[in-house]
Amino acid sequence: MDSLTQIVLGSTAAALSVPAAHRRKALLAGAVIATLPDLDSLPMLLLTDSDPVALMTSHRAASHSLLALPWAGLLLWLLLRWCWRPVREAPRAWLLAIQLTLLTHPLLDALTVYGTQLFWPLPFSPVMWASLWIIDPLYTLPLLAGVISAAIYGPRLPARRWLWTGALLSSAYILWSLAAKAVVERDVRSALREHGLQDAAHFSVPMPLNTLLWQVVVMTDDGYLMAERSLLADRKPLRFRRYASETQAMSEALPDVPALQRLQWFNHGFMGARIDPQGRLIVADLRMGLAPDFTFQFAVARREGDAWAAIVPEQIRVPMRENLTRALPRIWHRIFNEPHDSQ
Repeated sequence: MDSLTQIVLGSTAAALSVPAAHRRKALLAGAVIATLPDLDSLPMLLLTDSDPVALMTSHRAASHSLLALPWAGLLLWLLLRWCWRPVREAPRAWLLAIQLTLLTHPLLDALTVYGTQLFWPLPFSPVMWASLWIIDPLYTLPLLAGVISAAIYGPRLPARRWLWTGALLSSAYILWSLAAKAVVERDVRSALREHGLQDAAHFSVPMPLNTLLWQVVVMTDDGYLMAERSLLADRKPLRFRRYASETQAMSEALPDVPALQRLQWFNHGFMGARIDPQGRLIVADLRMGLAPDFTFQFAVARREGDAWAAIVPEQIRVPMRENLTRALPRIWHRIFNEPHDSQ
């Protein structure tokens, strides 16, 4: 999730764990501690120019692991108990605050489609529950209101009430997003059975800034299908759009291209491919962005005779902000309107 959301979630978790007299300090400490897992991006920036695939797939790894963070939290608690009086005054409460702040961070990230390596260093593919988009105001605003109110009221009782209200409303929104995804998945499975694709790999993810309109991607032998599902407007079966992909080229290149292997592990195989005029194999992560301008695209191999040779991966930049700005009016309209059969 975005940084603001992680900050207010961390502030809320910390402030609800400590004594009232420490509440304002916990708001600030929780905000700082909640940002720590994402600092893994700083050393990885050294890899940006040389290997963008490594940069992408190494994010949300050790610093987001449920197997590593409790130990990091314990070390942080020991350090703070040594140098900071509030932790010495209420050590158990602050240990709970630190652990909750750290552990809620990766669990929230796992609700997005990017993927979070919750069980690093075990070699499992990243967890991607994909029930929230990376920015969702309806999740963030209750937490933000609670944090602002707690900062105003400090140790007084209304602060705790506001914090709990924000936490409960945001948690209820997560439950709603999971229920919404279940409804979409039910409709997707029904549509796939009608097309004889009941065994096809697929995923669903909410479209930007909402949980009412969902994007669905289905993998096929020669490419992939995409569809949208509005929980408010759609009553008819899903309408799939077919996209071609260089699936054979990907299969041929896979054994000899480590970056392609890494991407396949990271995104669970939800990739499309094309060959550019320079003879390079360009792969796109189908989980993020709108066709054909997917957010993450990489040149990973070059055709040499009858075989594919690995190259230093290069990220193909797309104008993400401009694409999102253009797409938002259409997304808003689509939430409330089912396409006609001719569309």
